[in-house]
Amino acid sequence: MQAVVMAGGFGTRLRPLTCMIPKPMVPMANRPMLEHVLKLLKRHGFDELHVMLLYQPEIIQNYFRDGDALGVHLRYWRLDQDLGTAGCVKFIERELHEPFLVISGDLLTDFDLRTVWEFHRQQGALATMVLTRVSNPLPYGVVIVDAEGRVTRFLEKPSWGEVFSDTVNTGIYLLDPAVLPYIPAGRPFDFSKQLFPLLLQEGVGLYGAVVQGYWRDVGTLGEYRAAHADLLEGKITLHLPGRRITQESGELVVDEDSQIAEDVYCEGRVLIGRRCRIASGVRLARSIIGDGVEIGAGADLDASVVWADTAIGEEARLKEAIVGCRVRLADDAELQEGSVVADECVVGTGAVVRSQVKMWPHKRLEDGAALTTSLIWGEQWGRSLFSAYGITGLCNIEITPEFAARLGTAYGAYLGPQAYVLTSRDAHPASRMIKRALISGLLSAGVKVGDLRTAPVPVVRYELGKEGERGALHVRLSPFDQRVVDIQCFDHTGAALSAQQEQAIEQLFQREDFPRAQPGQVGELITPPRALEYYRAGFLKAIDGAAIREANLKIIIDYAVSSAALIFPSLLGELGVEIISLNAYLNPAKVSKTTHEFQEALKQLAHIVLTVKADMGFLIDTGAEKVFLVDNRGKVIPNDLALLVVLELAMQQGRPGRVGVPVTVSRVLEEMAATHGIGVQRLRTTPRHIVAASREPGMLCVGDGVGGFIFPEFQPAFDAMYAIAKILEMVARQQVQLHQRARAVTSYATLHQRIPCAWDKKGKVMRMALEDAQGKQVELIDGVKVFRDDSWVLLLPDPDEAYFHVWVESQHPRAGRSLLKTYTEKIQQWQG
Repeated sequence: MQAVVMAGGFGTRLRPLTCMIPKPMVPMANRPMLEHVLKLLKRHGFDELHVMLLYQPEIIQNYFRDGDALGVHLRYWRLDQDLGTAGCVKFIERELHEPFLVISGDLLTDFDLRTVWEFHRQQGALATMVLTRVSNPLPYGVVIVDAEGRVTRFLEKPSWGEVFSDTVNTGIYLLDPAVLPYIPAGRPFDFSKQLFPLLLQEGVGLYGAVVQGYWRDVGTLGEYRAAHADLLEGKITLHLPGRRITQESGELVVDEDSQIAEDVYCEGRVLIGRRCRIASGVRLARSIIGDGVEIGAGADLDASVVWADTAIGEEARLKEAIVGCRVRLADDAELQEGSVVADECVVGTGAVVRSQVKMWPHKRLEDGAALTTSLIWGEQWGRSLFSAYGITGLCNIEITPEFAARLGTAYGAYLGPQAYVLTSRDAHPASRMIKRALISGLLSAGVKVGDLRTAPVPVVRYELGKEGERGALHVRLSPFDQRVVDIQCFDHTGAALSAQQEQAIEQLFQREDFPRAQPGQVGELITPPRALEYYRAGFLKAIDGAAIREANLKIIIDYAVSSAALIFPSLLGELGVEIISLNAYLNPAKVSKTTHEFQEALKQLAHIVLTVKADMGFLIDTGAEKVFLVDNRGKVIPNDLALLVVLELAMQQGRPGRVGVPVTVSRVLEEMAATHGIGVQRLRTTPRHIVAASREPGMLCVGDGVGGFIFPEFQPAFDAMYAIAKILEMVARQQVQLHQRARAVTSYATLHQRIPCAWDKKGKVMRMALEDAQGKQVELIDGVKVFRDDSWVLLLPDPDEAYFHVWVESQHPRAGRSLLKTYTEKIQQWQG
């Protein structure tokens, strides 16, 4: 039987281990990962194997040759360009004359592939995806199949709100040659991103077989360590050659020609390769020792992986470390948790490689030295780089100047030399520190930087593209937590970066070997001269100033010490509004507010509005992106009601189109919109998707339900300043008061509950929720939304924290509380 083995991986996220070898050749239990894959194929009858090569192909060919030693026939195919997974298979279309398997050469599995073959044959499938269940489905394609195994829903690398199951695509496929005409020749084409969605759309023969057994995509250093731990614990069926030496506390599996001192102490299972020499008094715990390794007396290795031909000195200490080939660790050297020492490095006597630090190939650490940052570039970032709000972390702990400089260089390397990037910040000194480090990194990549210094986010977004800018970075102290700093990243249109752009930057950030500019090509730092001028001109052109001036409005604005105070007072002056300004100055100490402080500020604003008999009041957030409303009677308008009020004003303008809101917003909106002939588009809850929707044609207004409003006529981005002016314009034209609009909105009981849910249970909960909703009206825009006669329930996993959100809306408060209780208990039960 035939199989196609994808072996062209660069292994970017496994660097520095893959600097000198392709990813499929990375050792797993002292044999290349690809060798384990080929043996698996042989065991299940696949012996005519086509190996697709791209990166360092000669290393793979020289090791496996024709495959005779493994009992298979190997044919190698070198590609000049990356054609994608499906494009690679199309490249050898003429060789594939029967149903064939496609498998990656850099995964670890013990699946029974014969059962997949039988499933594929019995179903008469055109394409069968091999599926399994995992605790964290985010990095994979999530799949739902019906009772016959036909794929009914598929989404590649979802967000948590889109995770409708914990059943994922393993990247192993059985395909009939009849599927090949669906793949275009000579250009990149991917199975999961293009072919399978196409087959699903056309309703032709796409099936999924859920298989029991072990499977792990060994894509990161953390996964690499975890795979070895699983192997030693016996979680995967894999032949480990060698004799067994059993001790009371563990077992040594020793391959041929290795010499082990009698008093070597073992904890758990330890795998030792061929021709090793391990001296007296050594302690080995849950570790893998490669071929030809020498370990000196008294050394201590705990949960570590050591590659071939490495020498470890006496009294050396390794804990959860990975050590490459031909490394020399001198006496008393120490490798701490999570450290990586790549091929042919030297660590001197008594030297220490600190936790999470990497040494790239051929580096030397002198005697007694302590390495606290990677020799190529900064420290390891221990989680996904981007969150829903950009890059977020504890200031000077997670996001340090070193981190920011490295991020700036990675972002600059992604854009390329001579690109032009804007930078800006809020008024806090910590933001200034991080922004200056970002600028240093950008300049080192040869990028031109226009520094706007302290500027409102809407001004930054509006400036983008006016002078050829390719992107922008804005640094702010989190409005929710003064310990946290956010780095917001925008593309050339002012939108948040796409998921693909974020992934590309994150890969560069993790690689650490991105190119830097030569001294004569270092970037230029300038101050953009016309940013405020562009914003001011566009703002005044878009708004109906005459209508506002004729209304003689009196308003109160609390600037909340935001940078909006630098520009907005003069704009309001042009509109002829009588203003009483609060906190219209910059104060770094008040950039962040606690929930209590925020509520007190709103109460104070409401009191002043009532006292001075103002027409309305507004509280601006520190980034000038969100605004909170007080009506003319001194009542704070809750965020969900404020959204409906503003949208009602927008729909009253008499323009055709639609409005956009997240799935959490009351369905009262549909009733309101129907009276105006306006459409309603439901959106995912993340800021990126809300902003993206505002760029679609025909969108009148978009809101997020928590103070964010977008009027695309000016710019498709959250802008508190323009939102205030637009509200003033609509109120003036329609000659209404905010309290009148608020009182006219029908109110349903909307309830919300946040439930603790472990990360590794979220996928399972989503699958159980979808199964529980079978036979009911369901919406899967973001999370699982179940409709009932006069109510709905939304189950939504939090993208950044270990929680699940339950939203309930009902015409009857008691019924709503009952639903909330029912689904809260269900989520707790589904977690097991």
